Amino acid sequence: MNKIISKEHFSEKVFKLVIEAPLIAKSRKAGHFVIVRVGEKGERMPLTIAEADPVKGTITLVVQEVGLSSTRLCELNEGDYITDVVGPLGKATHIENFGTVVCAGGGVGVAPMLPIVQALKAAGNRVITVLAGRSKELIILEKEMRESSDEVIIMTDDGSYGKKGLVTEGIEEVIKREKVDKCFAIGPAIMMKFVCLLTKKYEIPTDVSLNTIMVDGTGMCGACRITVGGKTKFVCVDGPEFDGHQVDFDEMLKRMGAFKDIEREEIHKLDAVQPDTCEAVKAVEDRNTPWRAELRKAMKPKERTAIPRVKMNELDPEYRSHSRKEEVNLGLNEEQALTEAKRCLDCANPSCMEGCPVGINIPGFIKNIERGEFLEAARVLKQTSALPAVCGRVCPQEKQCESKCIHLKMGHEAVAIGYLERFAADYERESGQISVPEIAEKNGIKVAVVGSGPAGLSFAGDMAKLGYDVTVFEALHEIGGVLKYGIPEFRLPNKIVDVEIENLSKMGVQFVKDCIIGKTISVEELEQEGYKGVFVASGAGLPNFMNIPGENSINIMSSNEYLTRVNLMDAASEDSDTPVTFGKRVAVIGGGNTAMDSVRTARRLGAEKAMIIYRRSEAEMPARLEEVKHAKEEGVEFLTLHNPIEYIADEKGRVKQVVLQKMELGEPDASGRRSPVAIPGAVETIDID
Repeated sequence: MNKIISKEHFSEKVFKLVIEAPLIAKSRKAGHFVIVRVGEKGERMPLTIAEADPVKGTITLVVQEVGLSSTRLCELNEGDYITDVVGPLGKATHIENFGTVVCAGGGVGVAPMLPIVQALKAAGNRVITVLAGRSKELIILEKEMRESSDEVIIMTDDGSYGKKGLVTEGIEEVIKREKVDKCFAIGPAIMMKFVCLLTKKYEIPTDVSLNTIMVDGTGMCGACRITVGGKTKFVCVDGPEFDGHQVDFDEMLKRMGAFKDIEREEIHKLDAVQPDTCEAVKAVEDRNTPWRAELRKAMKPKERTAIPRVKMNELDPEYRSHSRKEEVNLGLNEEQALTEAKRCLDCANPSCMEGCPVGINIPGFIKNIERGEFLEAARVLKQTSALPAVCGRVCPQEKQCESKCIHLKMGHEAVAIGYLERFAADYERESGQISVPEIAEKNGIKVAVVGSGPAGLSFAGDMAKLGYDVTVFEALHEIGGVLKYGIPEFRLPNKIVDVEIENLSKMGVQFVKDCIIGKTISVEELEQEGYKGVFVASGAGLPNFMNIPGENSINIMSSNEYLTRVNLMDAASEDSDTPVTFGKRVAVIGGGNTAMDSVRTARRLGAEKAMIIYRRSEAEMPARLEEVKHAKEEGVEFLTLHNPIEYIADEKGRVKQVVLQKMELGEPDASGRRSPVAIPGAVETIDID
């Protein structure tokens, strides 16, 4: 009993199981379901019977891997035994000669629809079946449906088979051309909801099957209760089929998600991370999916643009200016993220994506946030970005994706794309349900990456997804490059970088530390070891100096040195063997992000006066606007239109003053910024240490 006689792979994560169950096969009717349990500790899972053969004593179940229990079931093979198969349960489908009947099946809902179609046809009905799926590969049981239907209409989201469109479009096509007396709908709850909204408009009686929310199947637990016509019903004993026009679908959808997070956590424990599939990715990022269309209809564009841009939650400036490792930006909470996501208009030709160097499907991940599917938003991000949590924190969004946002052309602030990217990545990490993007089949080709900074890690992630064997070689003792030694933890915590690196490891990327390519190992030796390609991502290399008098005085450092000492070597800690100078009057030359990192670090190390000295005006500063804002809030002074021309040292060779040339702006240079021009005779000397 309960032996799996055959197992057929219908499509990605959808399996057809023929199971030995003679007693059930003998008494089963259309609409009946069974309770299945895999393992002594397994959950009781309801599955509608797709077919039954009383002669052979078998029943057929179609199962999709959507949770822990279904995953365990799908892992069984021919010859294996299922712990429990109980049934048949539930009320059989009411069958009579209605006249013309439309049967709509979506996804694996096509399987339980098959016996209903067969029974309706046997009762003399004209049966028109509408099969729906995201793509051709997800249309199942077409042959069997055609054998029992007068007509079969196929609808696919991507138009790869049949007609392009939603299941409701296929149904409405039939309704407009002929009288329909009855409708049956089985599929995802959201699909059944919109089918019922459509048929209610045309006053066509519609039955739906709700077995997806059962727990035990006997009525003792009450978990499957729903509201039908204002009254509480139990799916397992009163159903599973109900008048769809009476079902409170909104309540049901909420109840279906009650254990979603726990279920996903358990799946994560079962198998660290299953690779994503193309079909799954399309479902969460394709603009033409039904849920995206419904979101666009939910609010008018004017309502979306009227929502003010969210403000990032931050640590108090006075407190954070003394805290070196606490992140300044605290991230958005769920309510803030949901509200900000609603600002996105889901443009048909999203210009924001043009501004993204890696081509992230920005509307795709934002709309998943809007519908509350935060983990799916992270999945979309990770299809193209190996470092979403990093990019959400440190990318200059106002000069890239956000600068292209349609809101700006309409006189509004851009959607906070960076904040939302960080939210999705952080939510996934904190949930513990970290996914790995789809990995192509291994091709056996070895690729070496020199350097483990953002360029090297991004390249490694992209190549791993394509099936290459990737090894990253890092000269330092820590993986992460500038993400670790350059960017302070108050802007990008090391733990965030470590998680991104761990994700790459799960994708198969290998890391070798303390290895200098060209010294420890030559490129020729890499070739001899079978590497077919080498990607050099060694960074900017040596720092640039101004070559002015006194520049080699003691306590004058490049930002590279200063930040490496503090960030990588933790020189500011008492137990560190690496020294660093704790200046009281610190000048940082430059106006980019590295300058902001350096001057804000100096404040945290006790500088009483920390200054940015920049030869152009603040408007020309290349630093992110947020970094400039944070620096000012933390007490950093900005001395713009000034340029160092000399350093003065004391008798011990330690810098004590800097001589500054006052500047004015001339014509724009090659960068598009106005060129600084010295004002003759305008010189100022200030004290520094």
